[in-house]
Amino acid sequence: MADPVTIDTRGSDFAQLVRKITEAGLLDRRPVYYTVRICLAAAAYLGGWALFVWVGDSWWQLLVAVLMGVIFTQFGFLGHDLGHRQVFRTRRPSDNLGLVVGNLCIGLGWGWWNTKHNRHHANPNHEDHDPDVSPAVIVWSTDQARRSNGLPRFIAKWQAFWFFPLLTLEGWHLHVASFKSLANPSMKRRRLEGAMLVAHVVAYLALVFTVLPVGLGVLFLLVHQGVFGLYLGSTFAPNHKGMPILTKDDKLDFLRKQVLTSRNVKGGHVLDVALGQLNYQIEHHLFPNMPAPNLRKAQPIVQRYCEEIGVSYLETGLFDSYGQALRHLHEVGAPLR
Repeated sequence: MADPVTIDTRGSDFAQLVRKITEAGLLDRRPVYYTVRICLAAAAYLGGWALFVWVGDSWWQLLVAVLMGVIFTQFGFLGHDLGHRQVFRTRRPSDNLGLVVGNLCIGLGWGWWNTKHNRHHANPNHEDHDPDVSPAVIVWSTDQARRSNGLPRFIAKWQAFWFFPLLTLEGWHLHVASFKSLANPSMKRRRLEGAMLVAHVVAYLALVFTVLPVGLGVLFLLVHQGVFGLYLGSTFAPNHKGMPILTKDDKLDFLRKQVLTSRNVKGGHVLDVALGQLNYQIEHHLFPNMPAPNLRKAQPIVQRYCEEIGVSYLETGLFDSYGQALRHLHEVGAPLR
């Protein structure tokens, strides 16, 4: 990990990078791209449910469940971009469409997720401040492993092997956490968010169990939500897992804090679409409001600049990124084995 920098250099390195990115026009909105993407996403969502109704009472519905899991995840990526104001510059249209995409379409609480995700961006991989590395079922550092008890302690011993199976539960976790967040009195738009979440659940369950008998309907739910959680979790896992975990003793400037805790996953345009372009995680963390299609163009600029100032920049393949993350999880659990 890089040595801490002084107050005099904090921001100056990043300021120079901002100038390069701004001069390249990569922070400009991409209205045509997002108009097309939103229309395609809406067509896929409505078409997927139309296919579900057309297939009817059939075991082929399990394939439809897989398809809907993919579509739900792609909606999650769109909600992510809206949350970072990559689509619109102002808050109101971002929030309005985000509520529809998140709460109403996929049952993911917009306000709760945005708050949580912004905390992650402010302090990525920080043991005390990043909610994505707070110990729950999975532990992320040897200190967390030693302090764990109950189920997390049991899981932590062999958590690298549990990791992907547990991701199939991530969709359920997100739905439950969205509803639990409504109990927070400081949450904005609680009634609206709650009403939209309830509307999603009622419409979702009513449609499934109107078309399918109970047994097949339950299987559809399990496959659909399992694929949703696995796909979504597998997209975010390569980005930070296995990268340095920061503590209160680490004093890094903004650029180094974001770059040193993030990992890029290299691949072609198909991988970009599959991962919601979050495979350019370093660029996304440095410029979270940069429209997603511009991240690929920003990547060589950021990598070259990091090389110039001596900051480690990690880019690897998809499977290698999973290998690094799983090896880290296995090493973390070593004290308990």
